[in-house]
Amino acid sequence: MKKDTIVIGTRSSKLALWQAEYIQSRLEEQYPGLKVELKKMTTKGDKILDAPLAKIGGKGLFTKELEMDMLSGGIDLAVHSLKDMPTELPAGLCLTAVTKRFDPGDAVVSPEFKTLENLPQGAKVGTSSLRRKAQLLHVRPDLNICDLRGNVNTRLAKLESENFAAIILAVAGLKRLGFGDRITEVLPRAMVLPAVGQGALAIETREDDTDMRELLAFLNDEATVQCTRAERAFLGRVEGGCQVPVGVYAVPDTQPEHIVVEAVIASLDGQRLYRDKISGKACEAEALGVELAEKLLAAGGEEILQEIGLLQN
Repeated sequence: MKKDTIVIGTRSSKLALWQAEYIQSRLEEQYPGLKVELKKMTTKGDKILDAPLAKIGGKGLFTKELEMDMLSGGIDLAVHSLKDMPTELPAGLCLTAVTKRFDPGDAVVSPEFKTLENLPQGAKVGTSSLRRKAQLLHVRPDLNICDLRGNVNTRLAKLESENFAAIILAVAGLKRLGFGDRITEVLPRAMVLPAVGQGALAIETREDDTDMRELLAFLNDEATVQCTRAERAFLGRVEGGCQVPVGVYAVPDTQPEHIVVEAVIASLDGQRLYRDKISGKACEAEALGVELAEKLLAAGGEEILQEIGLLQN
């Protein structure tokens, strides 16, 4: 490798820094003598905390500033939560590595009630995710689900300061920051499917930087790559540029070199919910994701997404 110093771009939140520092340590361990620096940045999504994500633009809010700096040469790579990455990347950038997936689940944090089932009628529950909201309301239509923005630490603080009976957060983020003991229940996937790529880290680089891509190859986990390709293809087919209440999760099948993809599209109030699964060859992951999307759209998902698009535009 020609470089002796590389620069990782990262958001400034504690979780983003944990993720960037994890990749930094893996690189320094793999390449003794390599100097790896972090460049901290604040994105639009970090600045606008008083509006729902769906109203201000969704996923790209947490990546755009990092991507612009990478294209101009200010950083060599960016580390993201894969679930924060848009399905289409800016011209000149590519998804170079996806790390082995950590726990993809969604966690209930409720010191008093512990579980979703135990929450009283009309309980106030905090989440910033339309995906979580729709699936939770399908099971518990009585809940009062309120928007909850901010980093993990901020959301945990709001649990008490804003009198939530429970808040819902990603298991991976809580455990990575040492808050695993705050989890009172992990929601079963039969109830709530996770976001695309939830639990995996994504490393983005310039497409023409072959040195960097070779350097990072050891971090790529092929099983996670195959599964998240299917998930991202599903989302790419249904998304339409808006934040939408869909969950999708792919896992290796019992048959070698095959995967199972399961997904859900739900109305915002949770009353209508379409869920299905598909299996096939892992090498055809994108095609499987698109095929499952087509099935759910035809079943009634298309109508839901059109309604949501009208509401958001």
